[in-house]
Amino acid sequence: MDPAVTTTNNLPGETFARLFEAVHEGVYIGIVDARGASTLFANPFLKLMFGFAADTPGDEVRPFEVDRFVDPQARDLFLERLRRDGAVTDYLLRLRRADRTLVWIEVTAHAEEAQDSALRVEALMRDVSERKRLEDQARDLYHQLLQAEKLAALGQTISGVAHELNNPLATILTWAERLSQREVDAQMRRGLDTILGESERAAKIVRNLLTFARKRHTTRAMVDLNQIVRETLALRAYEQRVSNITILEALPAGLPLVFADPHQLQQVLLNLIINAEQAMIGTNGRGTLILRTWHEPDRDAVVLEVNDDGPGVPDEVQPRVFDPFFTTKDVGKGTGLGLTVAYAIVQEHGGRIVLKSQQGNGASFFLELPAGDGPLKPAQPAQVDRPSNAAAGAKVLVVEDEAALGAAVAESLQDDGFVVERASDGLEALERMREQHFDLIICDLKMPRLDGSQFYRELETAQPDAVRRVMFVTGDVAGTDAERFLEETGCRWLAKPFRLKDLLRAAREMVG
Repeated sequence: MDPAVTTTNNLPGETFARLFEAVHEGVYIGIVDARGASTLFANPFLKLMFGFAADTPGDEVRPFEVDRFVDPQARDLFLERLRRDGAVTDYLLRLRRADRTLVWIEVTAHAEEAQDSALRVEALMRDVSERKRLEDQARDLYHQLLQAEKLAALGQTISGVAHELNNPLATILTWAERLSQREVDAQMRRGLDTILGESERAAKIVRNLLTFARKRHTTRAMVDLNQIVRETLALRAYEQRVSNITILEALPAGLPLVFADPHQLQQVLLNLIINAEQAMIGTNGRGTLILRTWHEPDRDAVVLEVNDDGPGVPDEVQPRVFDPFFTTKDVGKGTGLGLTVAYAIVQEHGGRIVLKSQQGNGASFFLELPAGDGPLKPAQPAQVDRPSNAAAGAKVLVVEDEAALGAAVAESLQDDGFVVERASDGLEALERMREQHFDLIICDLKMPRLDGSQFYRELETAQPDAVRRVMFVTGDVAGTDAERFLEETGCRWLAKPFRLKDLLRAAREMVG
């Protein structure tokens, strides 16, 4: 055979091999079916993208394996599309990396039928997580600007209308009150009471319109958001008790103060709480309302979540919930201004209010305010999805008598790279600590046999260095012995119910 021909024939194969090795996109060739996947070829960048070491054998890198998909149904739809069309272009998937963190992957692939109903898939894959985050951030900002422009335009018109309505309303109210003081028959009395009641209702609408339409003179000071939450709940305590509404608070001590008008913040909270109560009672006749606060240091923001277990808000309704006069309540039951006023007040305070909800699974309103008297910082790229090097291999002891909660915490820590062991109370925890070293101890305060504070005292005597590695989790401790214990020891702690991202962040900081 002519050597020149041999060289020419081999050149494309060598060139493509080098290209596959060097290209900065994941290259995958493998067999995929309903039960799983096998890999015939995976280039180095695909290993890097999914968090595998460079020397990992290619057949161990299986991006289309069942457990890589966050939503199993998404895998079925992906395979169905490949089987039907034979190819996909820029198909977006939410997958798990080797360390179980989540990543958005864009796939361009070609597929052919293989044996036993399997597909031979040749795919180019790219990590678009950062692009997806920026798109979501831009969309969120667009909706905020759109809402602000909408409210500003309506505000100028509404302000004039509200002022014009005030005078005739004041006249009606005055004459109705004067006439009601006279001796009249029963029918006339009912008519006057109706006029008074409906006039008051109209006056309330006008007051809300003015609150929404213009900036009010406010008295602002450095205030404790937790205190405002407790005072607002106290106003609703009787109604909640007779309506079978259970309140759960997670209001940790040491929250930064916010520069705000406490009366306006209370108005916002009342609107959110009453809306949640009405939604829960209207659907279930009872409900559970959770209010929790936390500090986000990277944004220097204080956040309050108001979460209910009501019917949730349909997707098509969510973009309109802050619009003036929009309401899903029956005629006469709501003005459609409560959330609009709340939005305007929070915006004036330099913060923002966000709704997150799935129909049938309740709703959460997040009220974000700048800590101190500075502006609210923009959201930073989320870092909680990927474990820090400090977490990798660090040993954690989870001391929790509630088995379900203990298991959830342990599994989350394991997914984040920690090595986790569990104990059901303080006595068992002390036995474990005599046997081995732990980099972090996450301990409940209230437990049988030996509770958290007693465990701490025992540990202080037996292993004084270890007490610096203890973090407590507990329910509301305000005004209790637990609060005094935590202040005295200076231990880090989280309030139940806590957010897993806060627990993981605190754990990484303590072991780091």
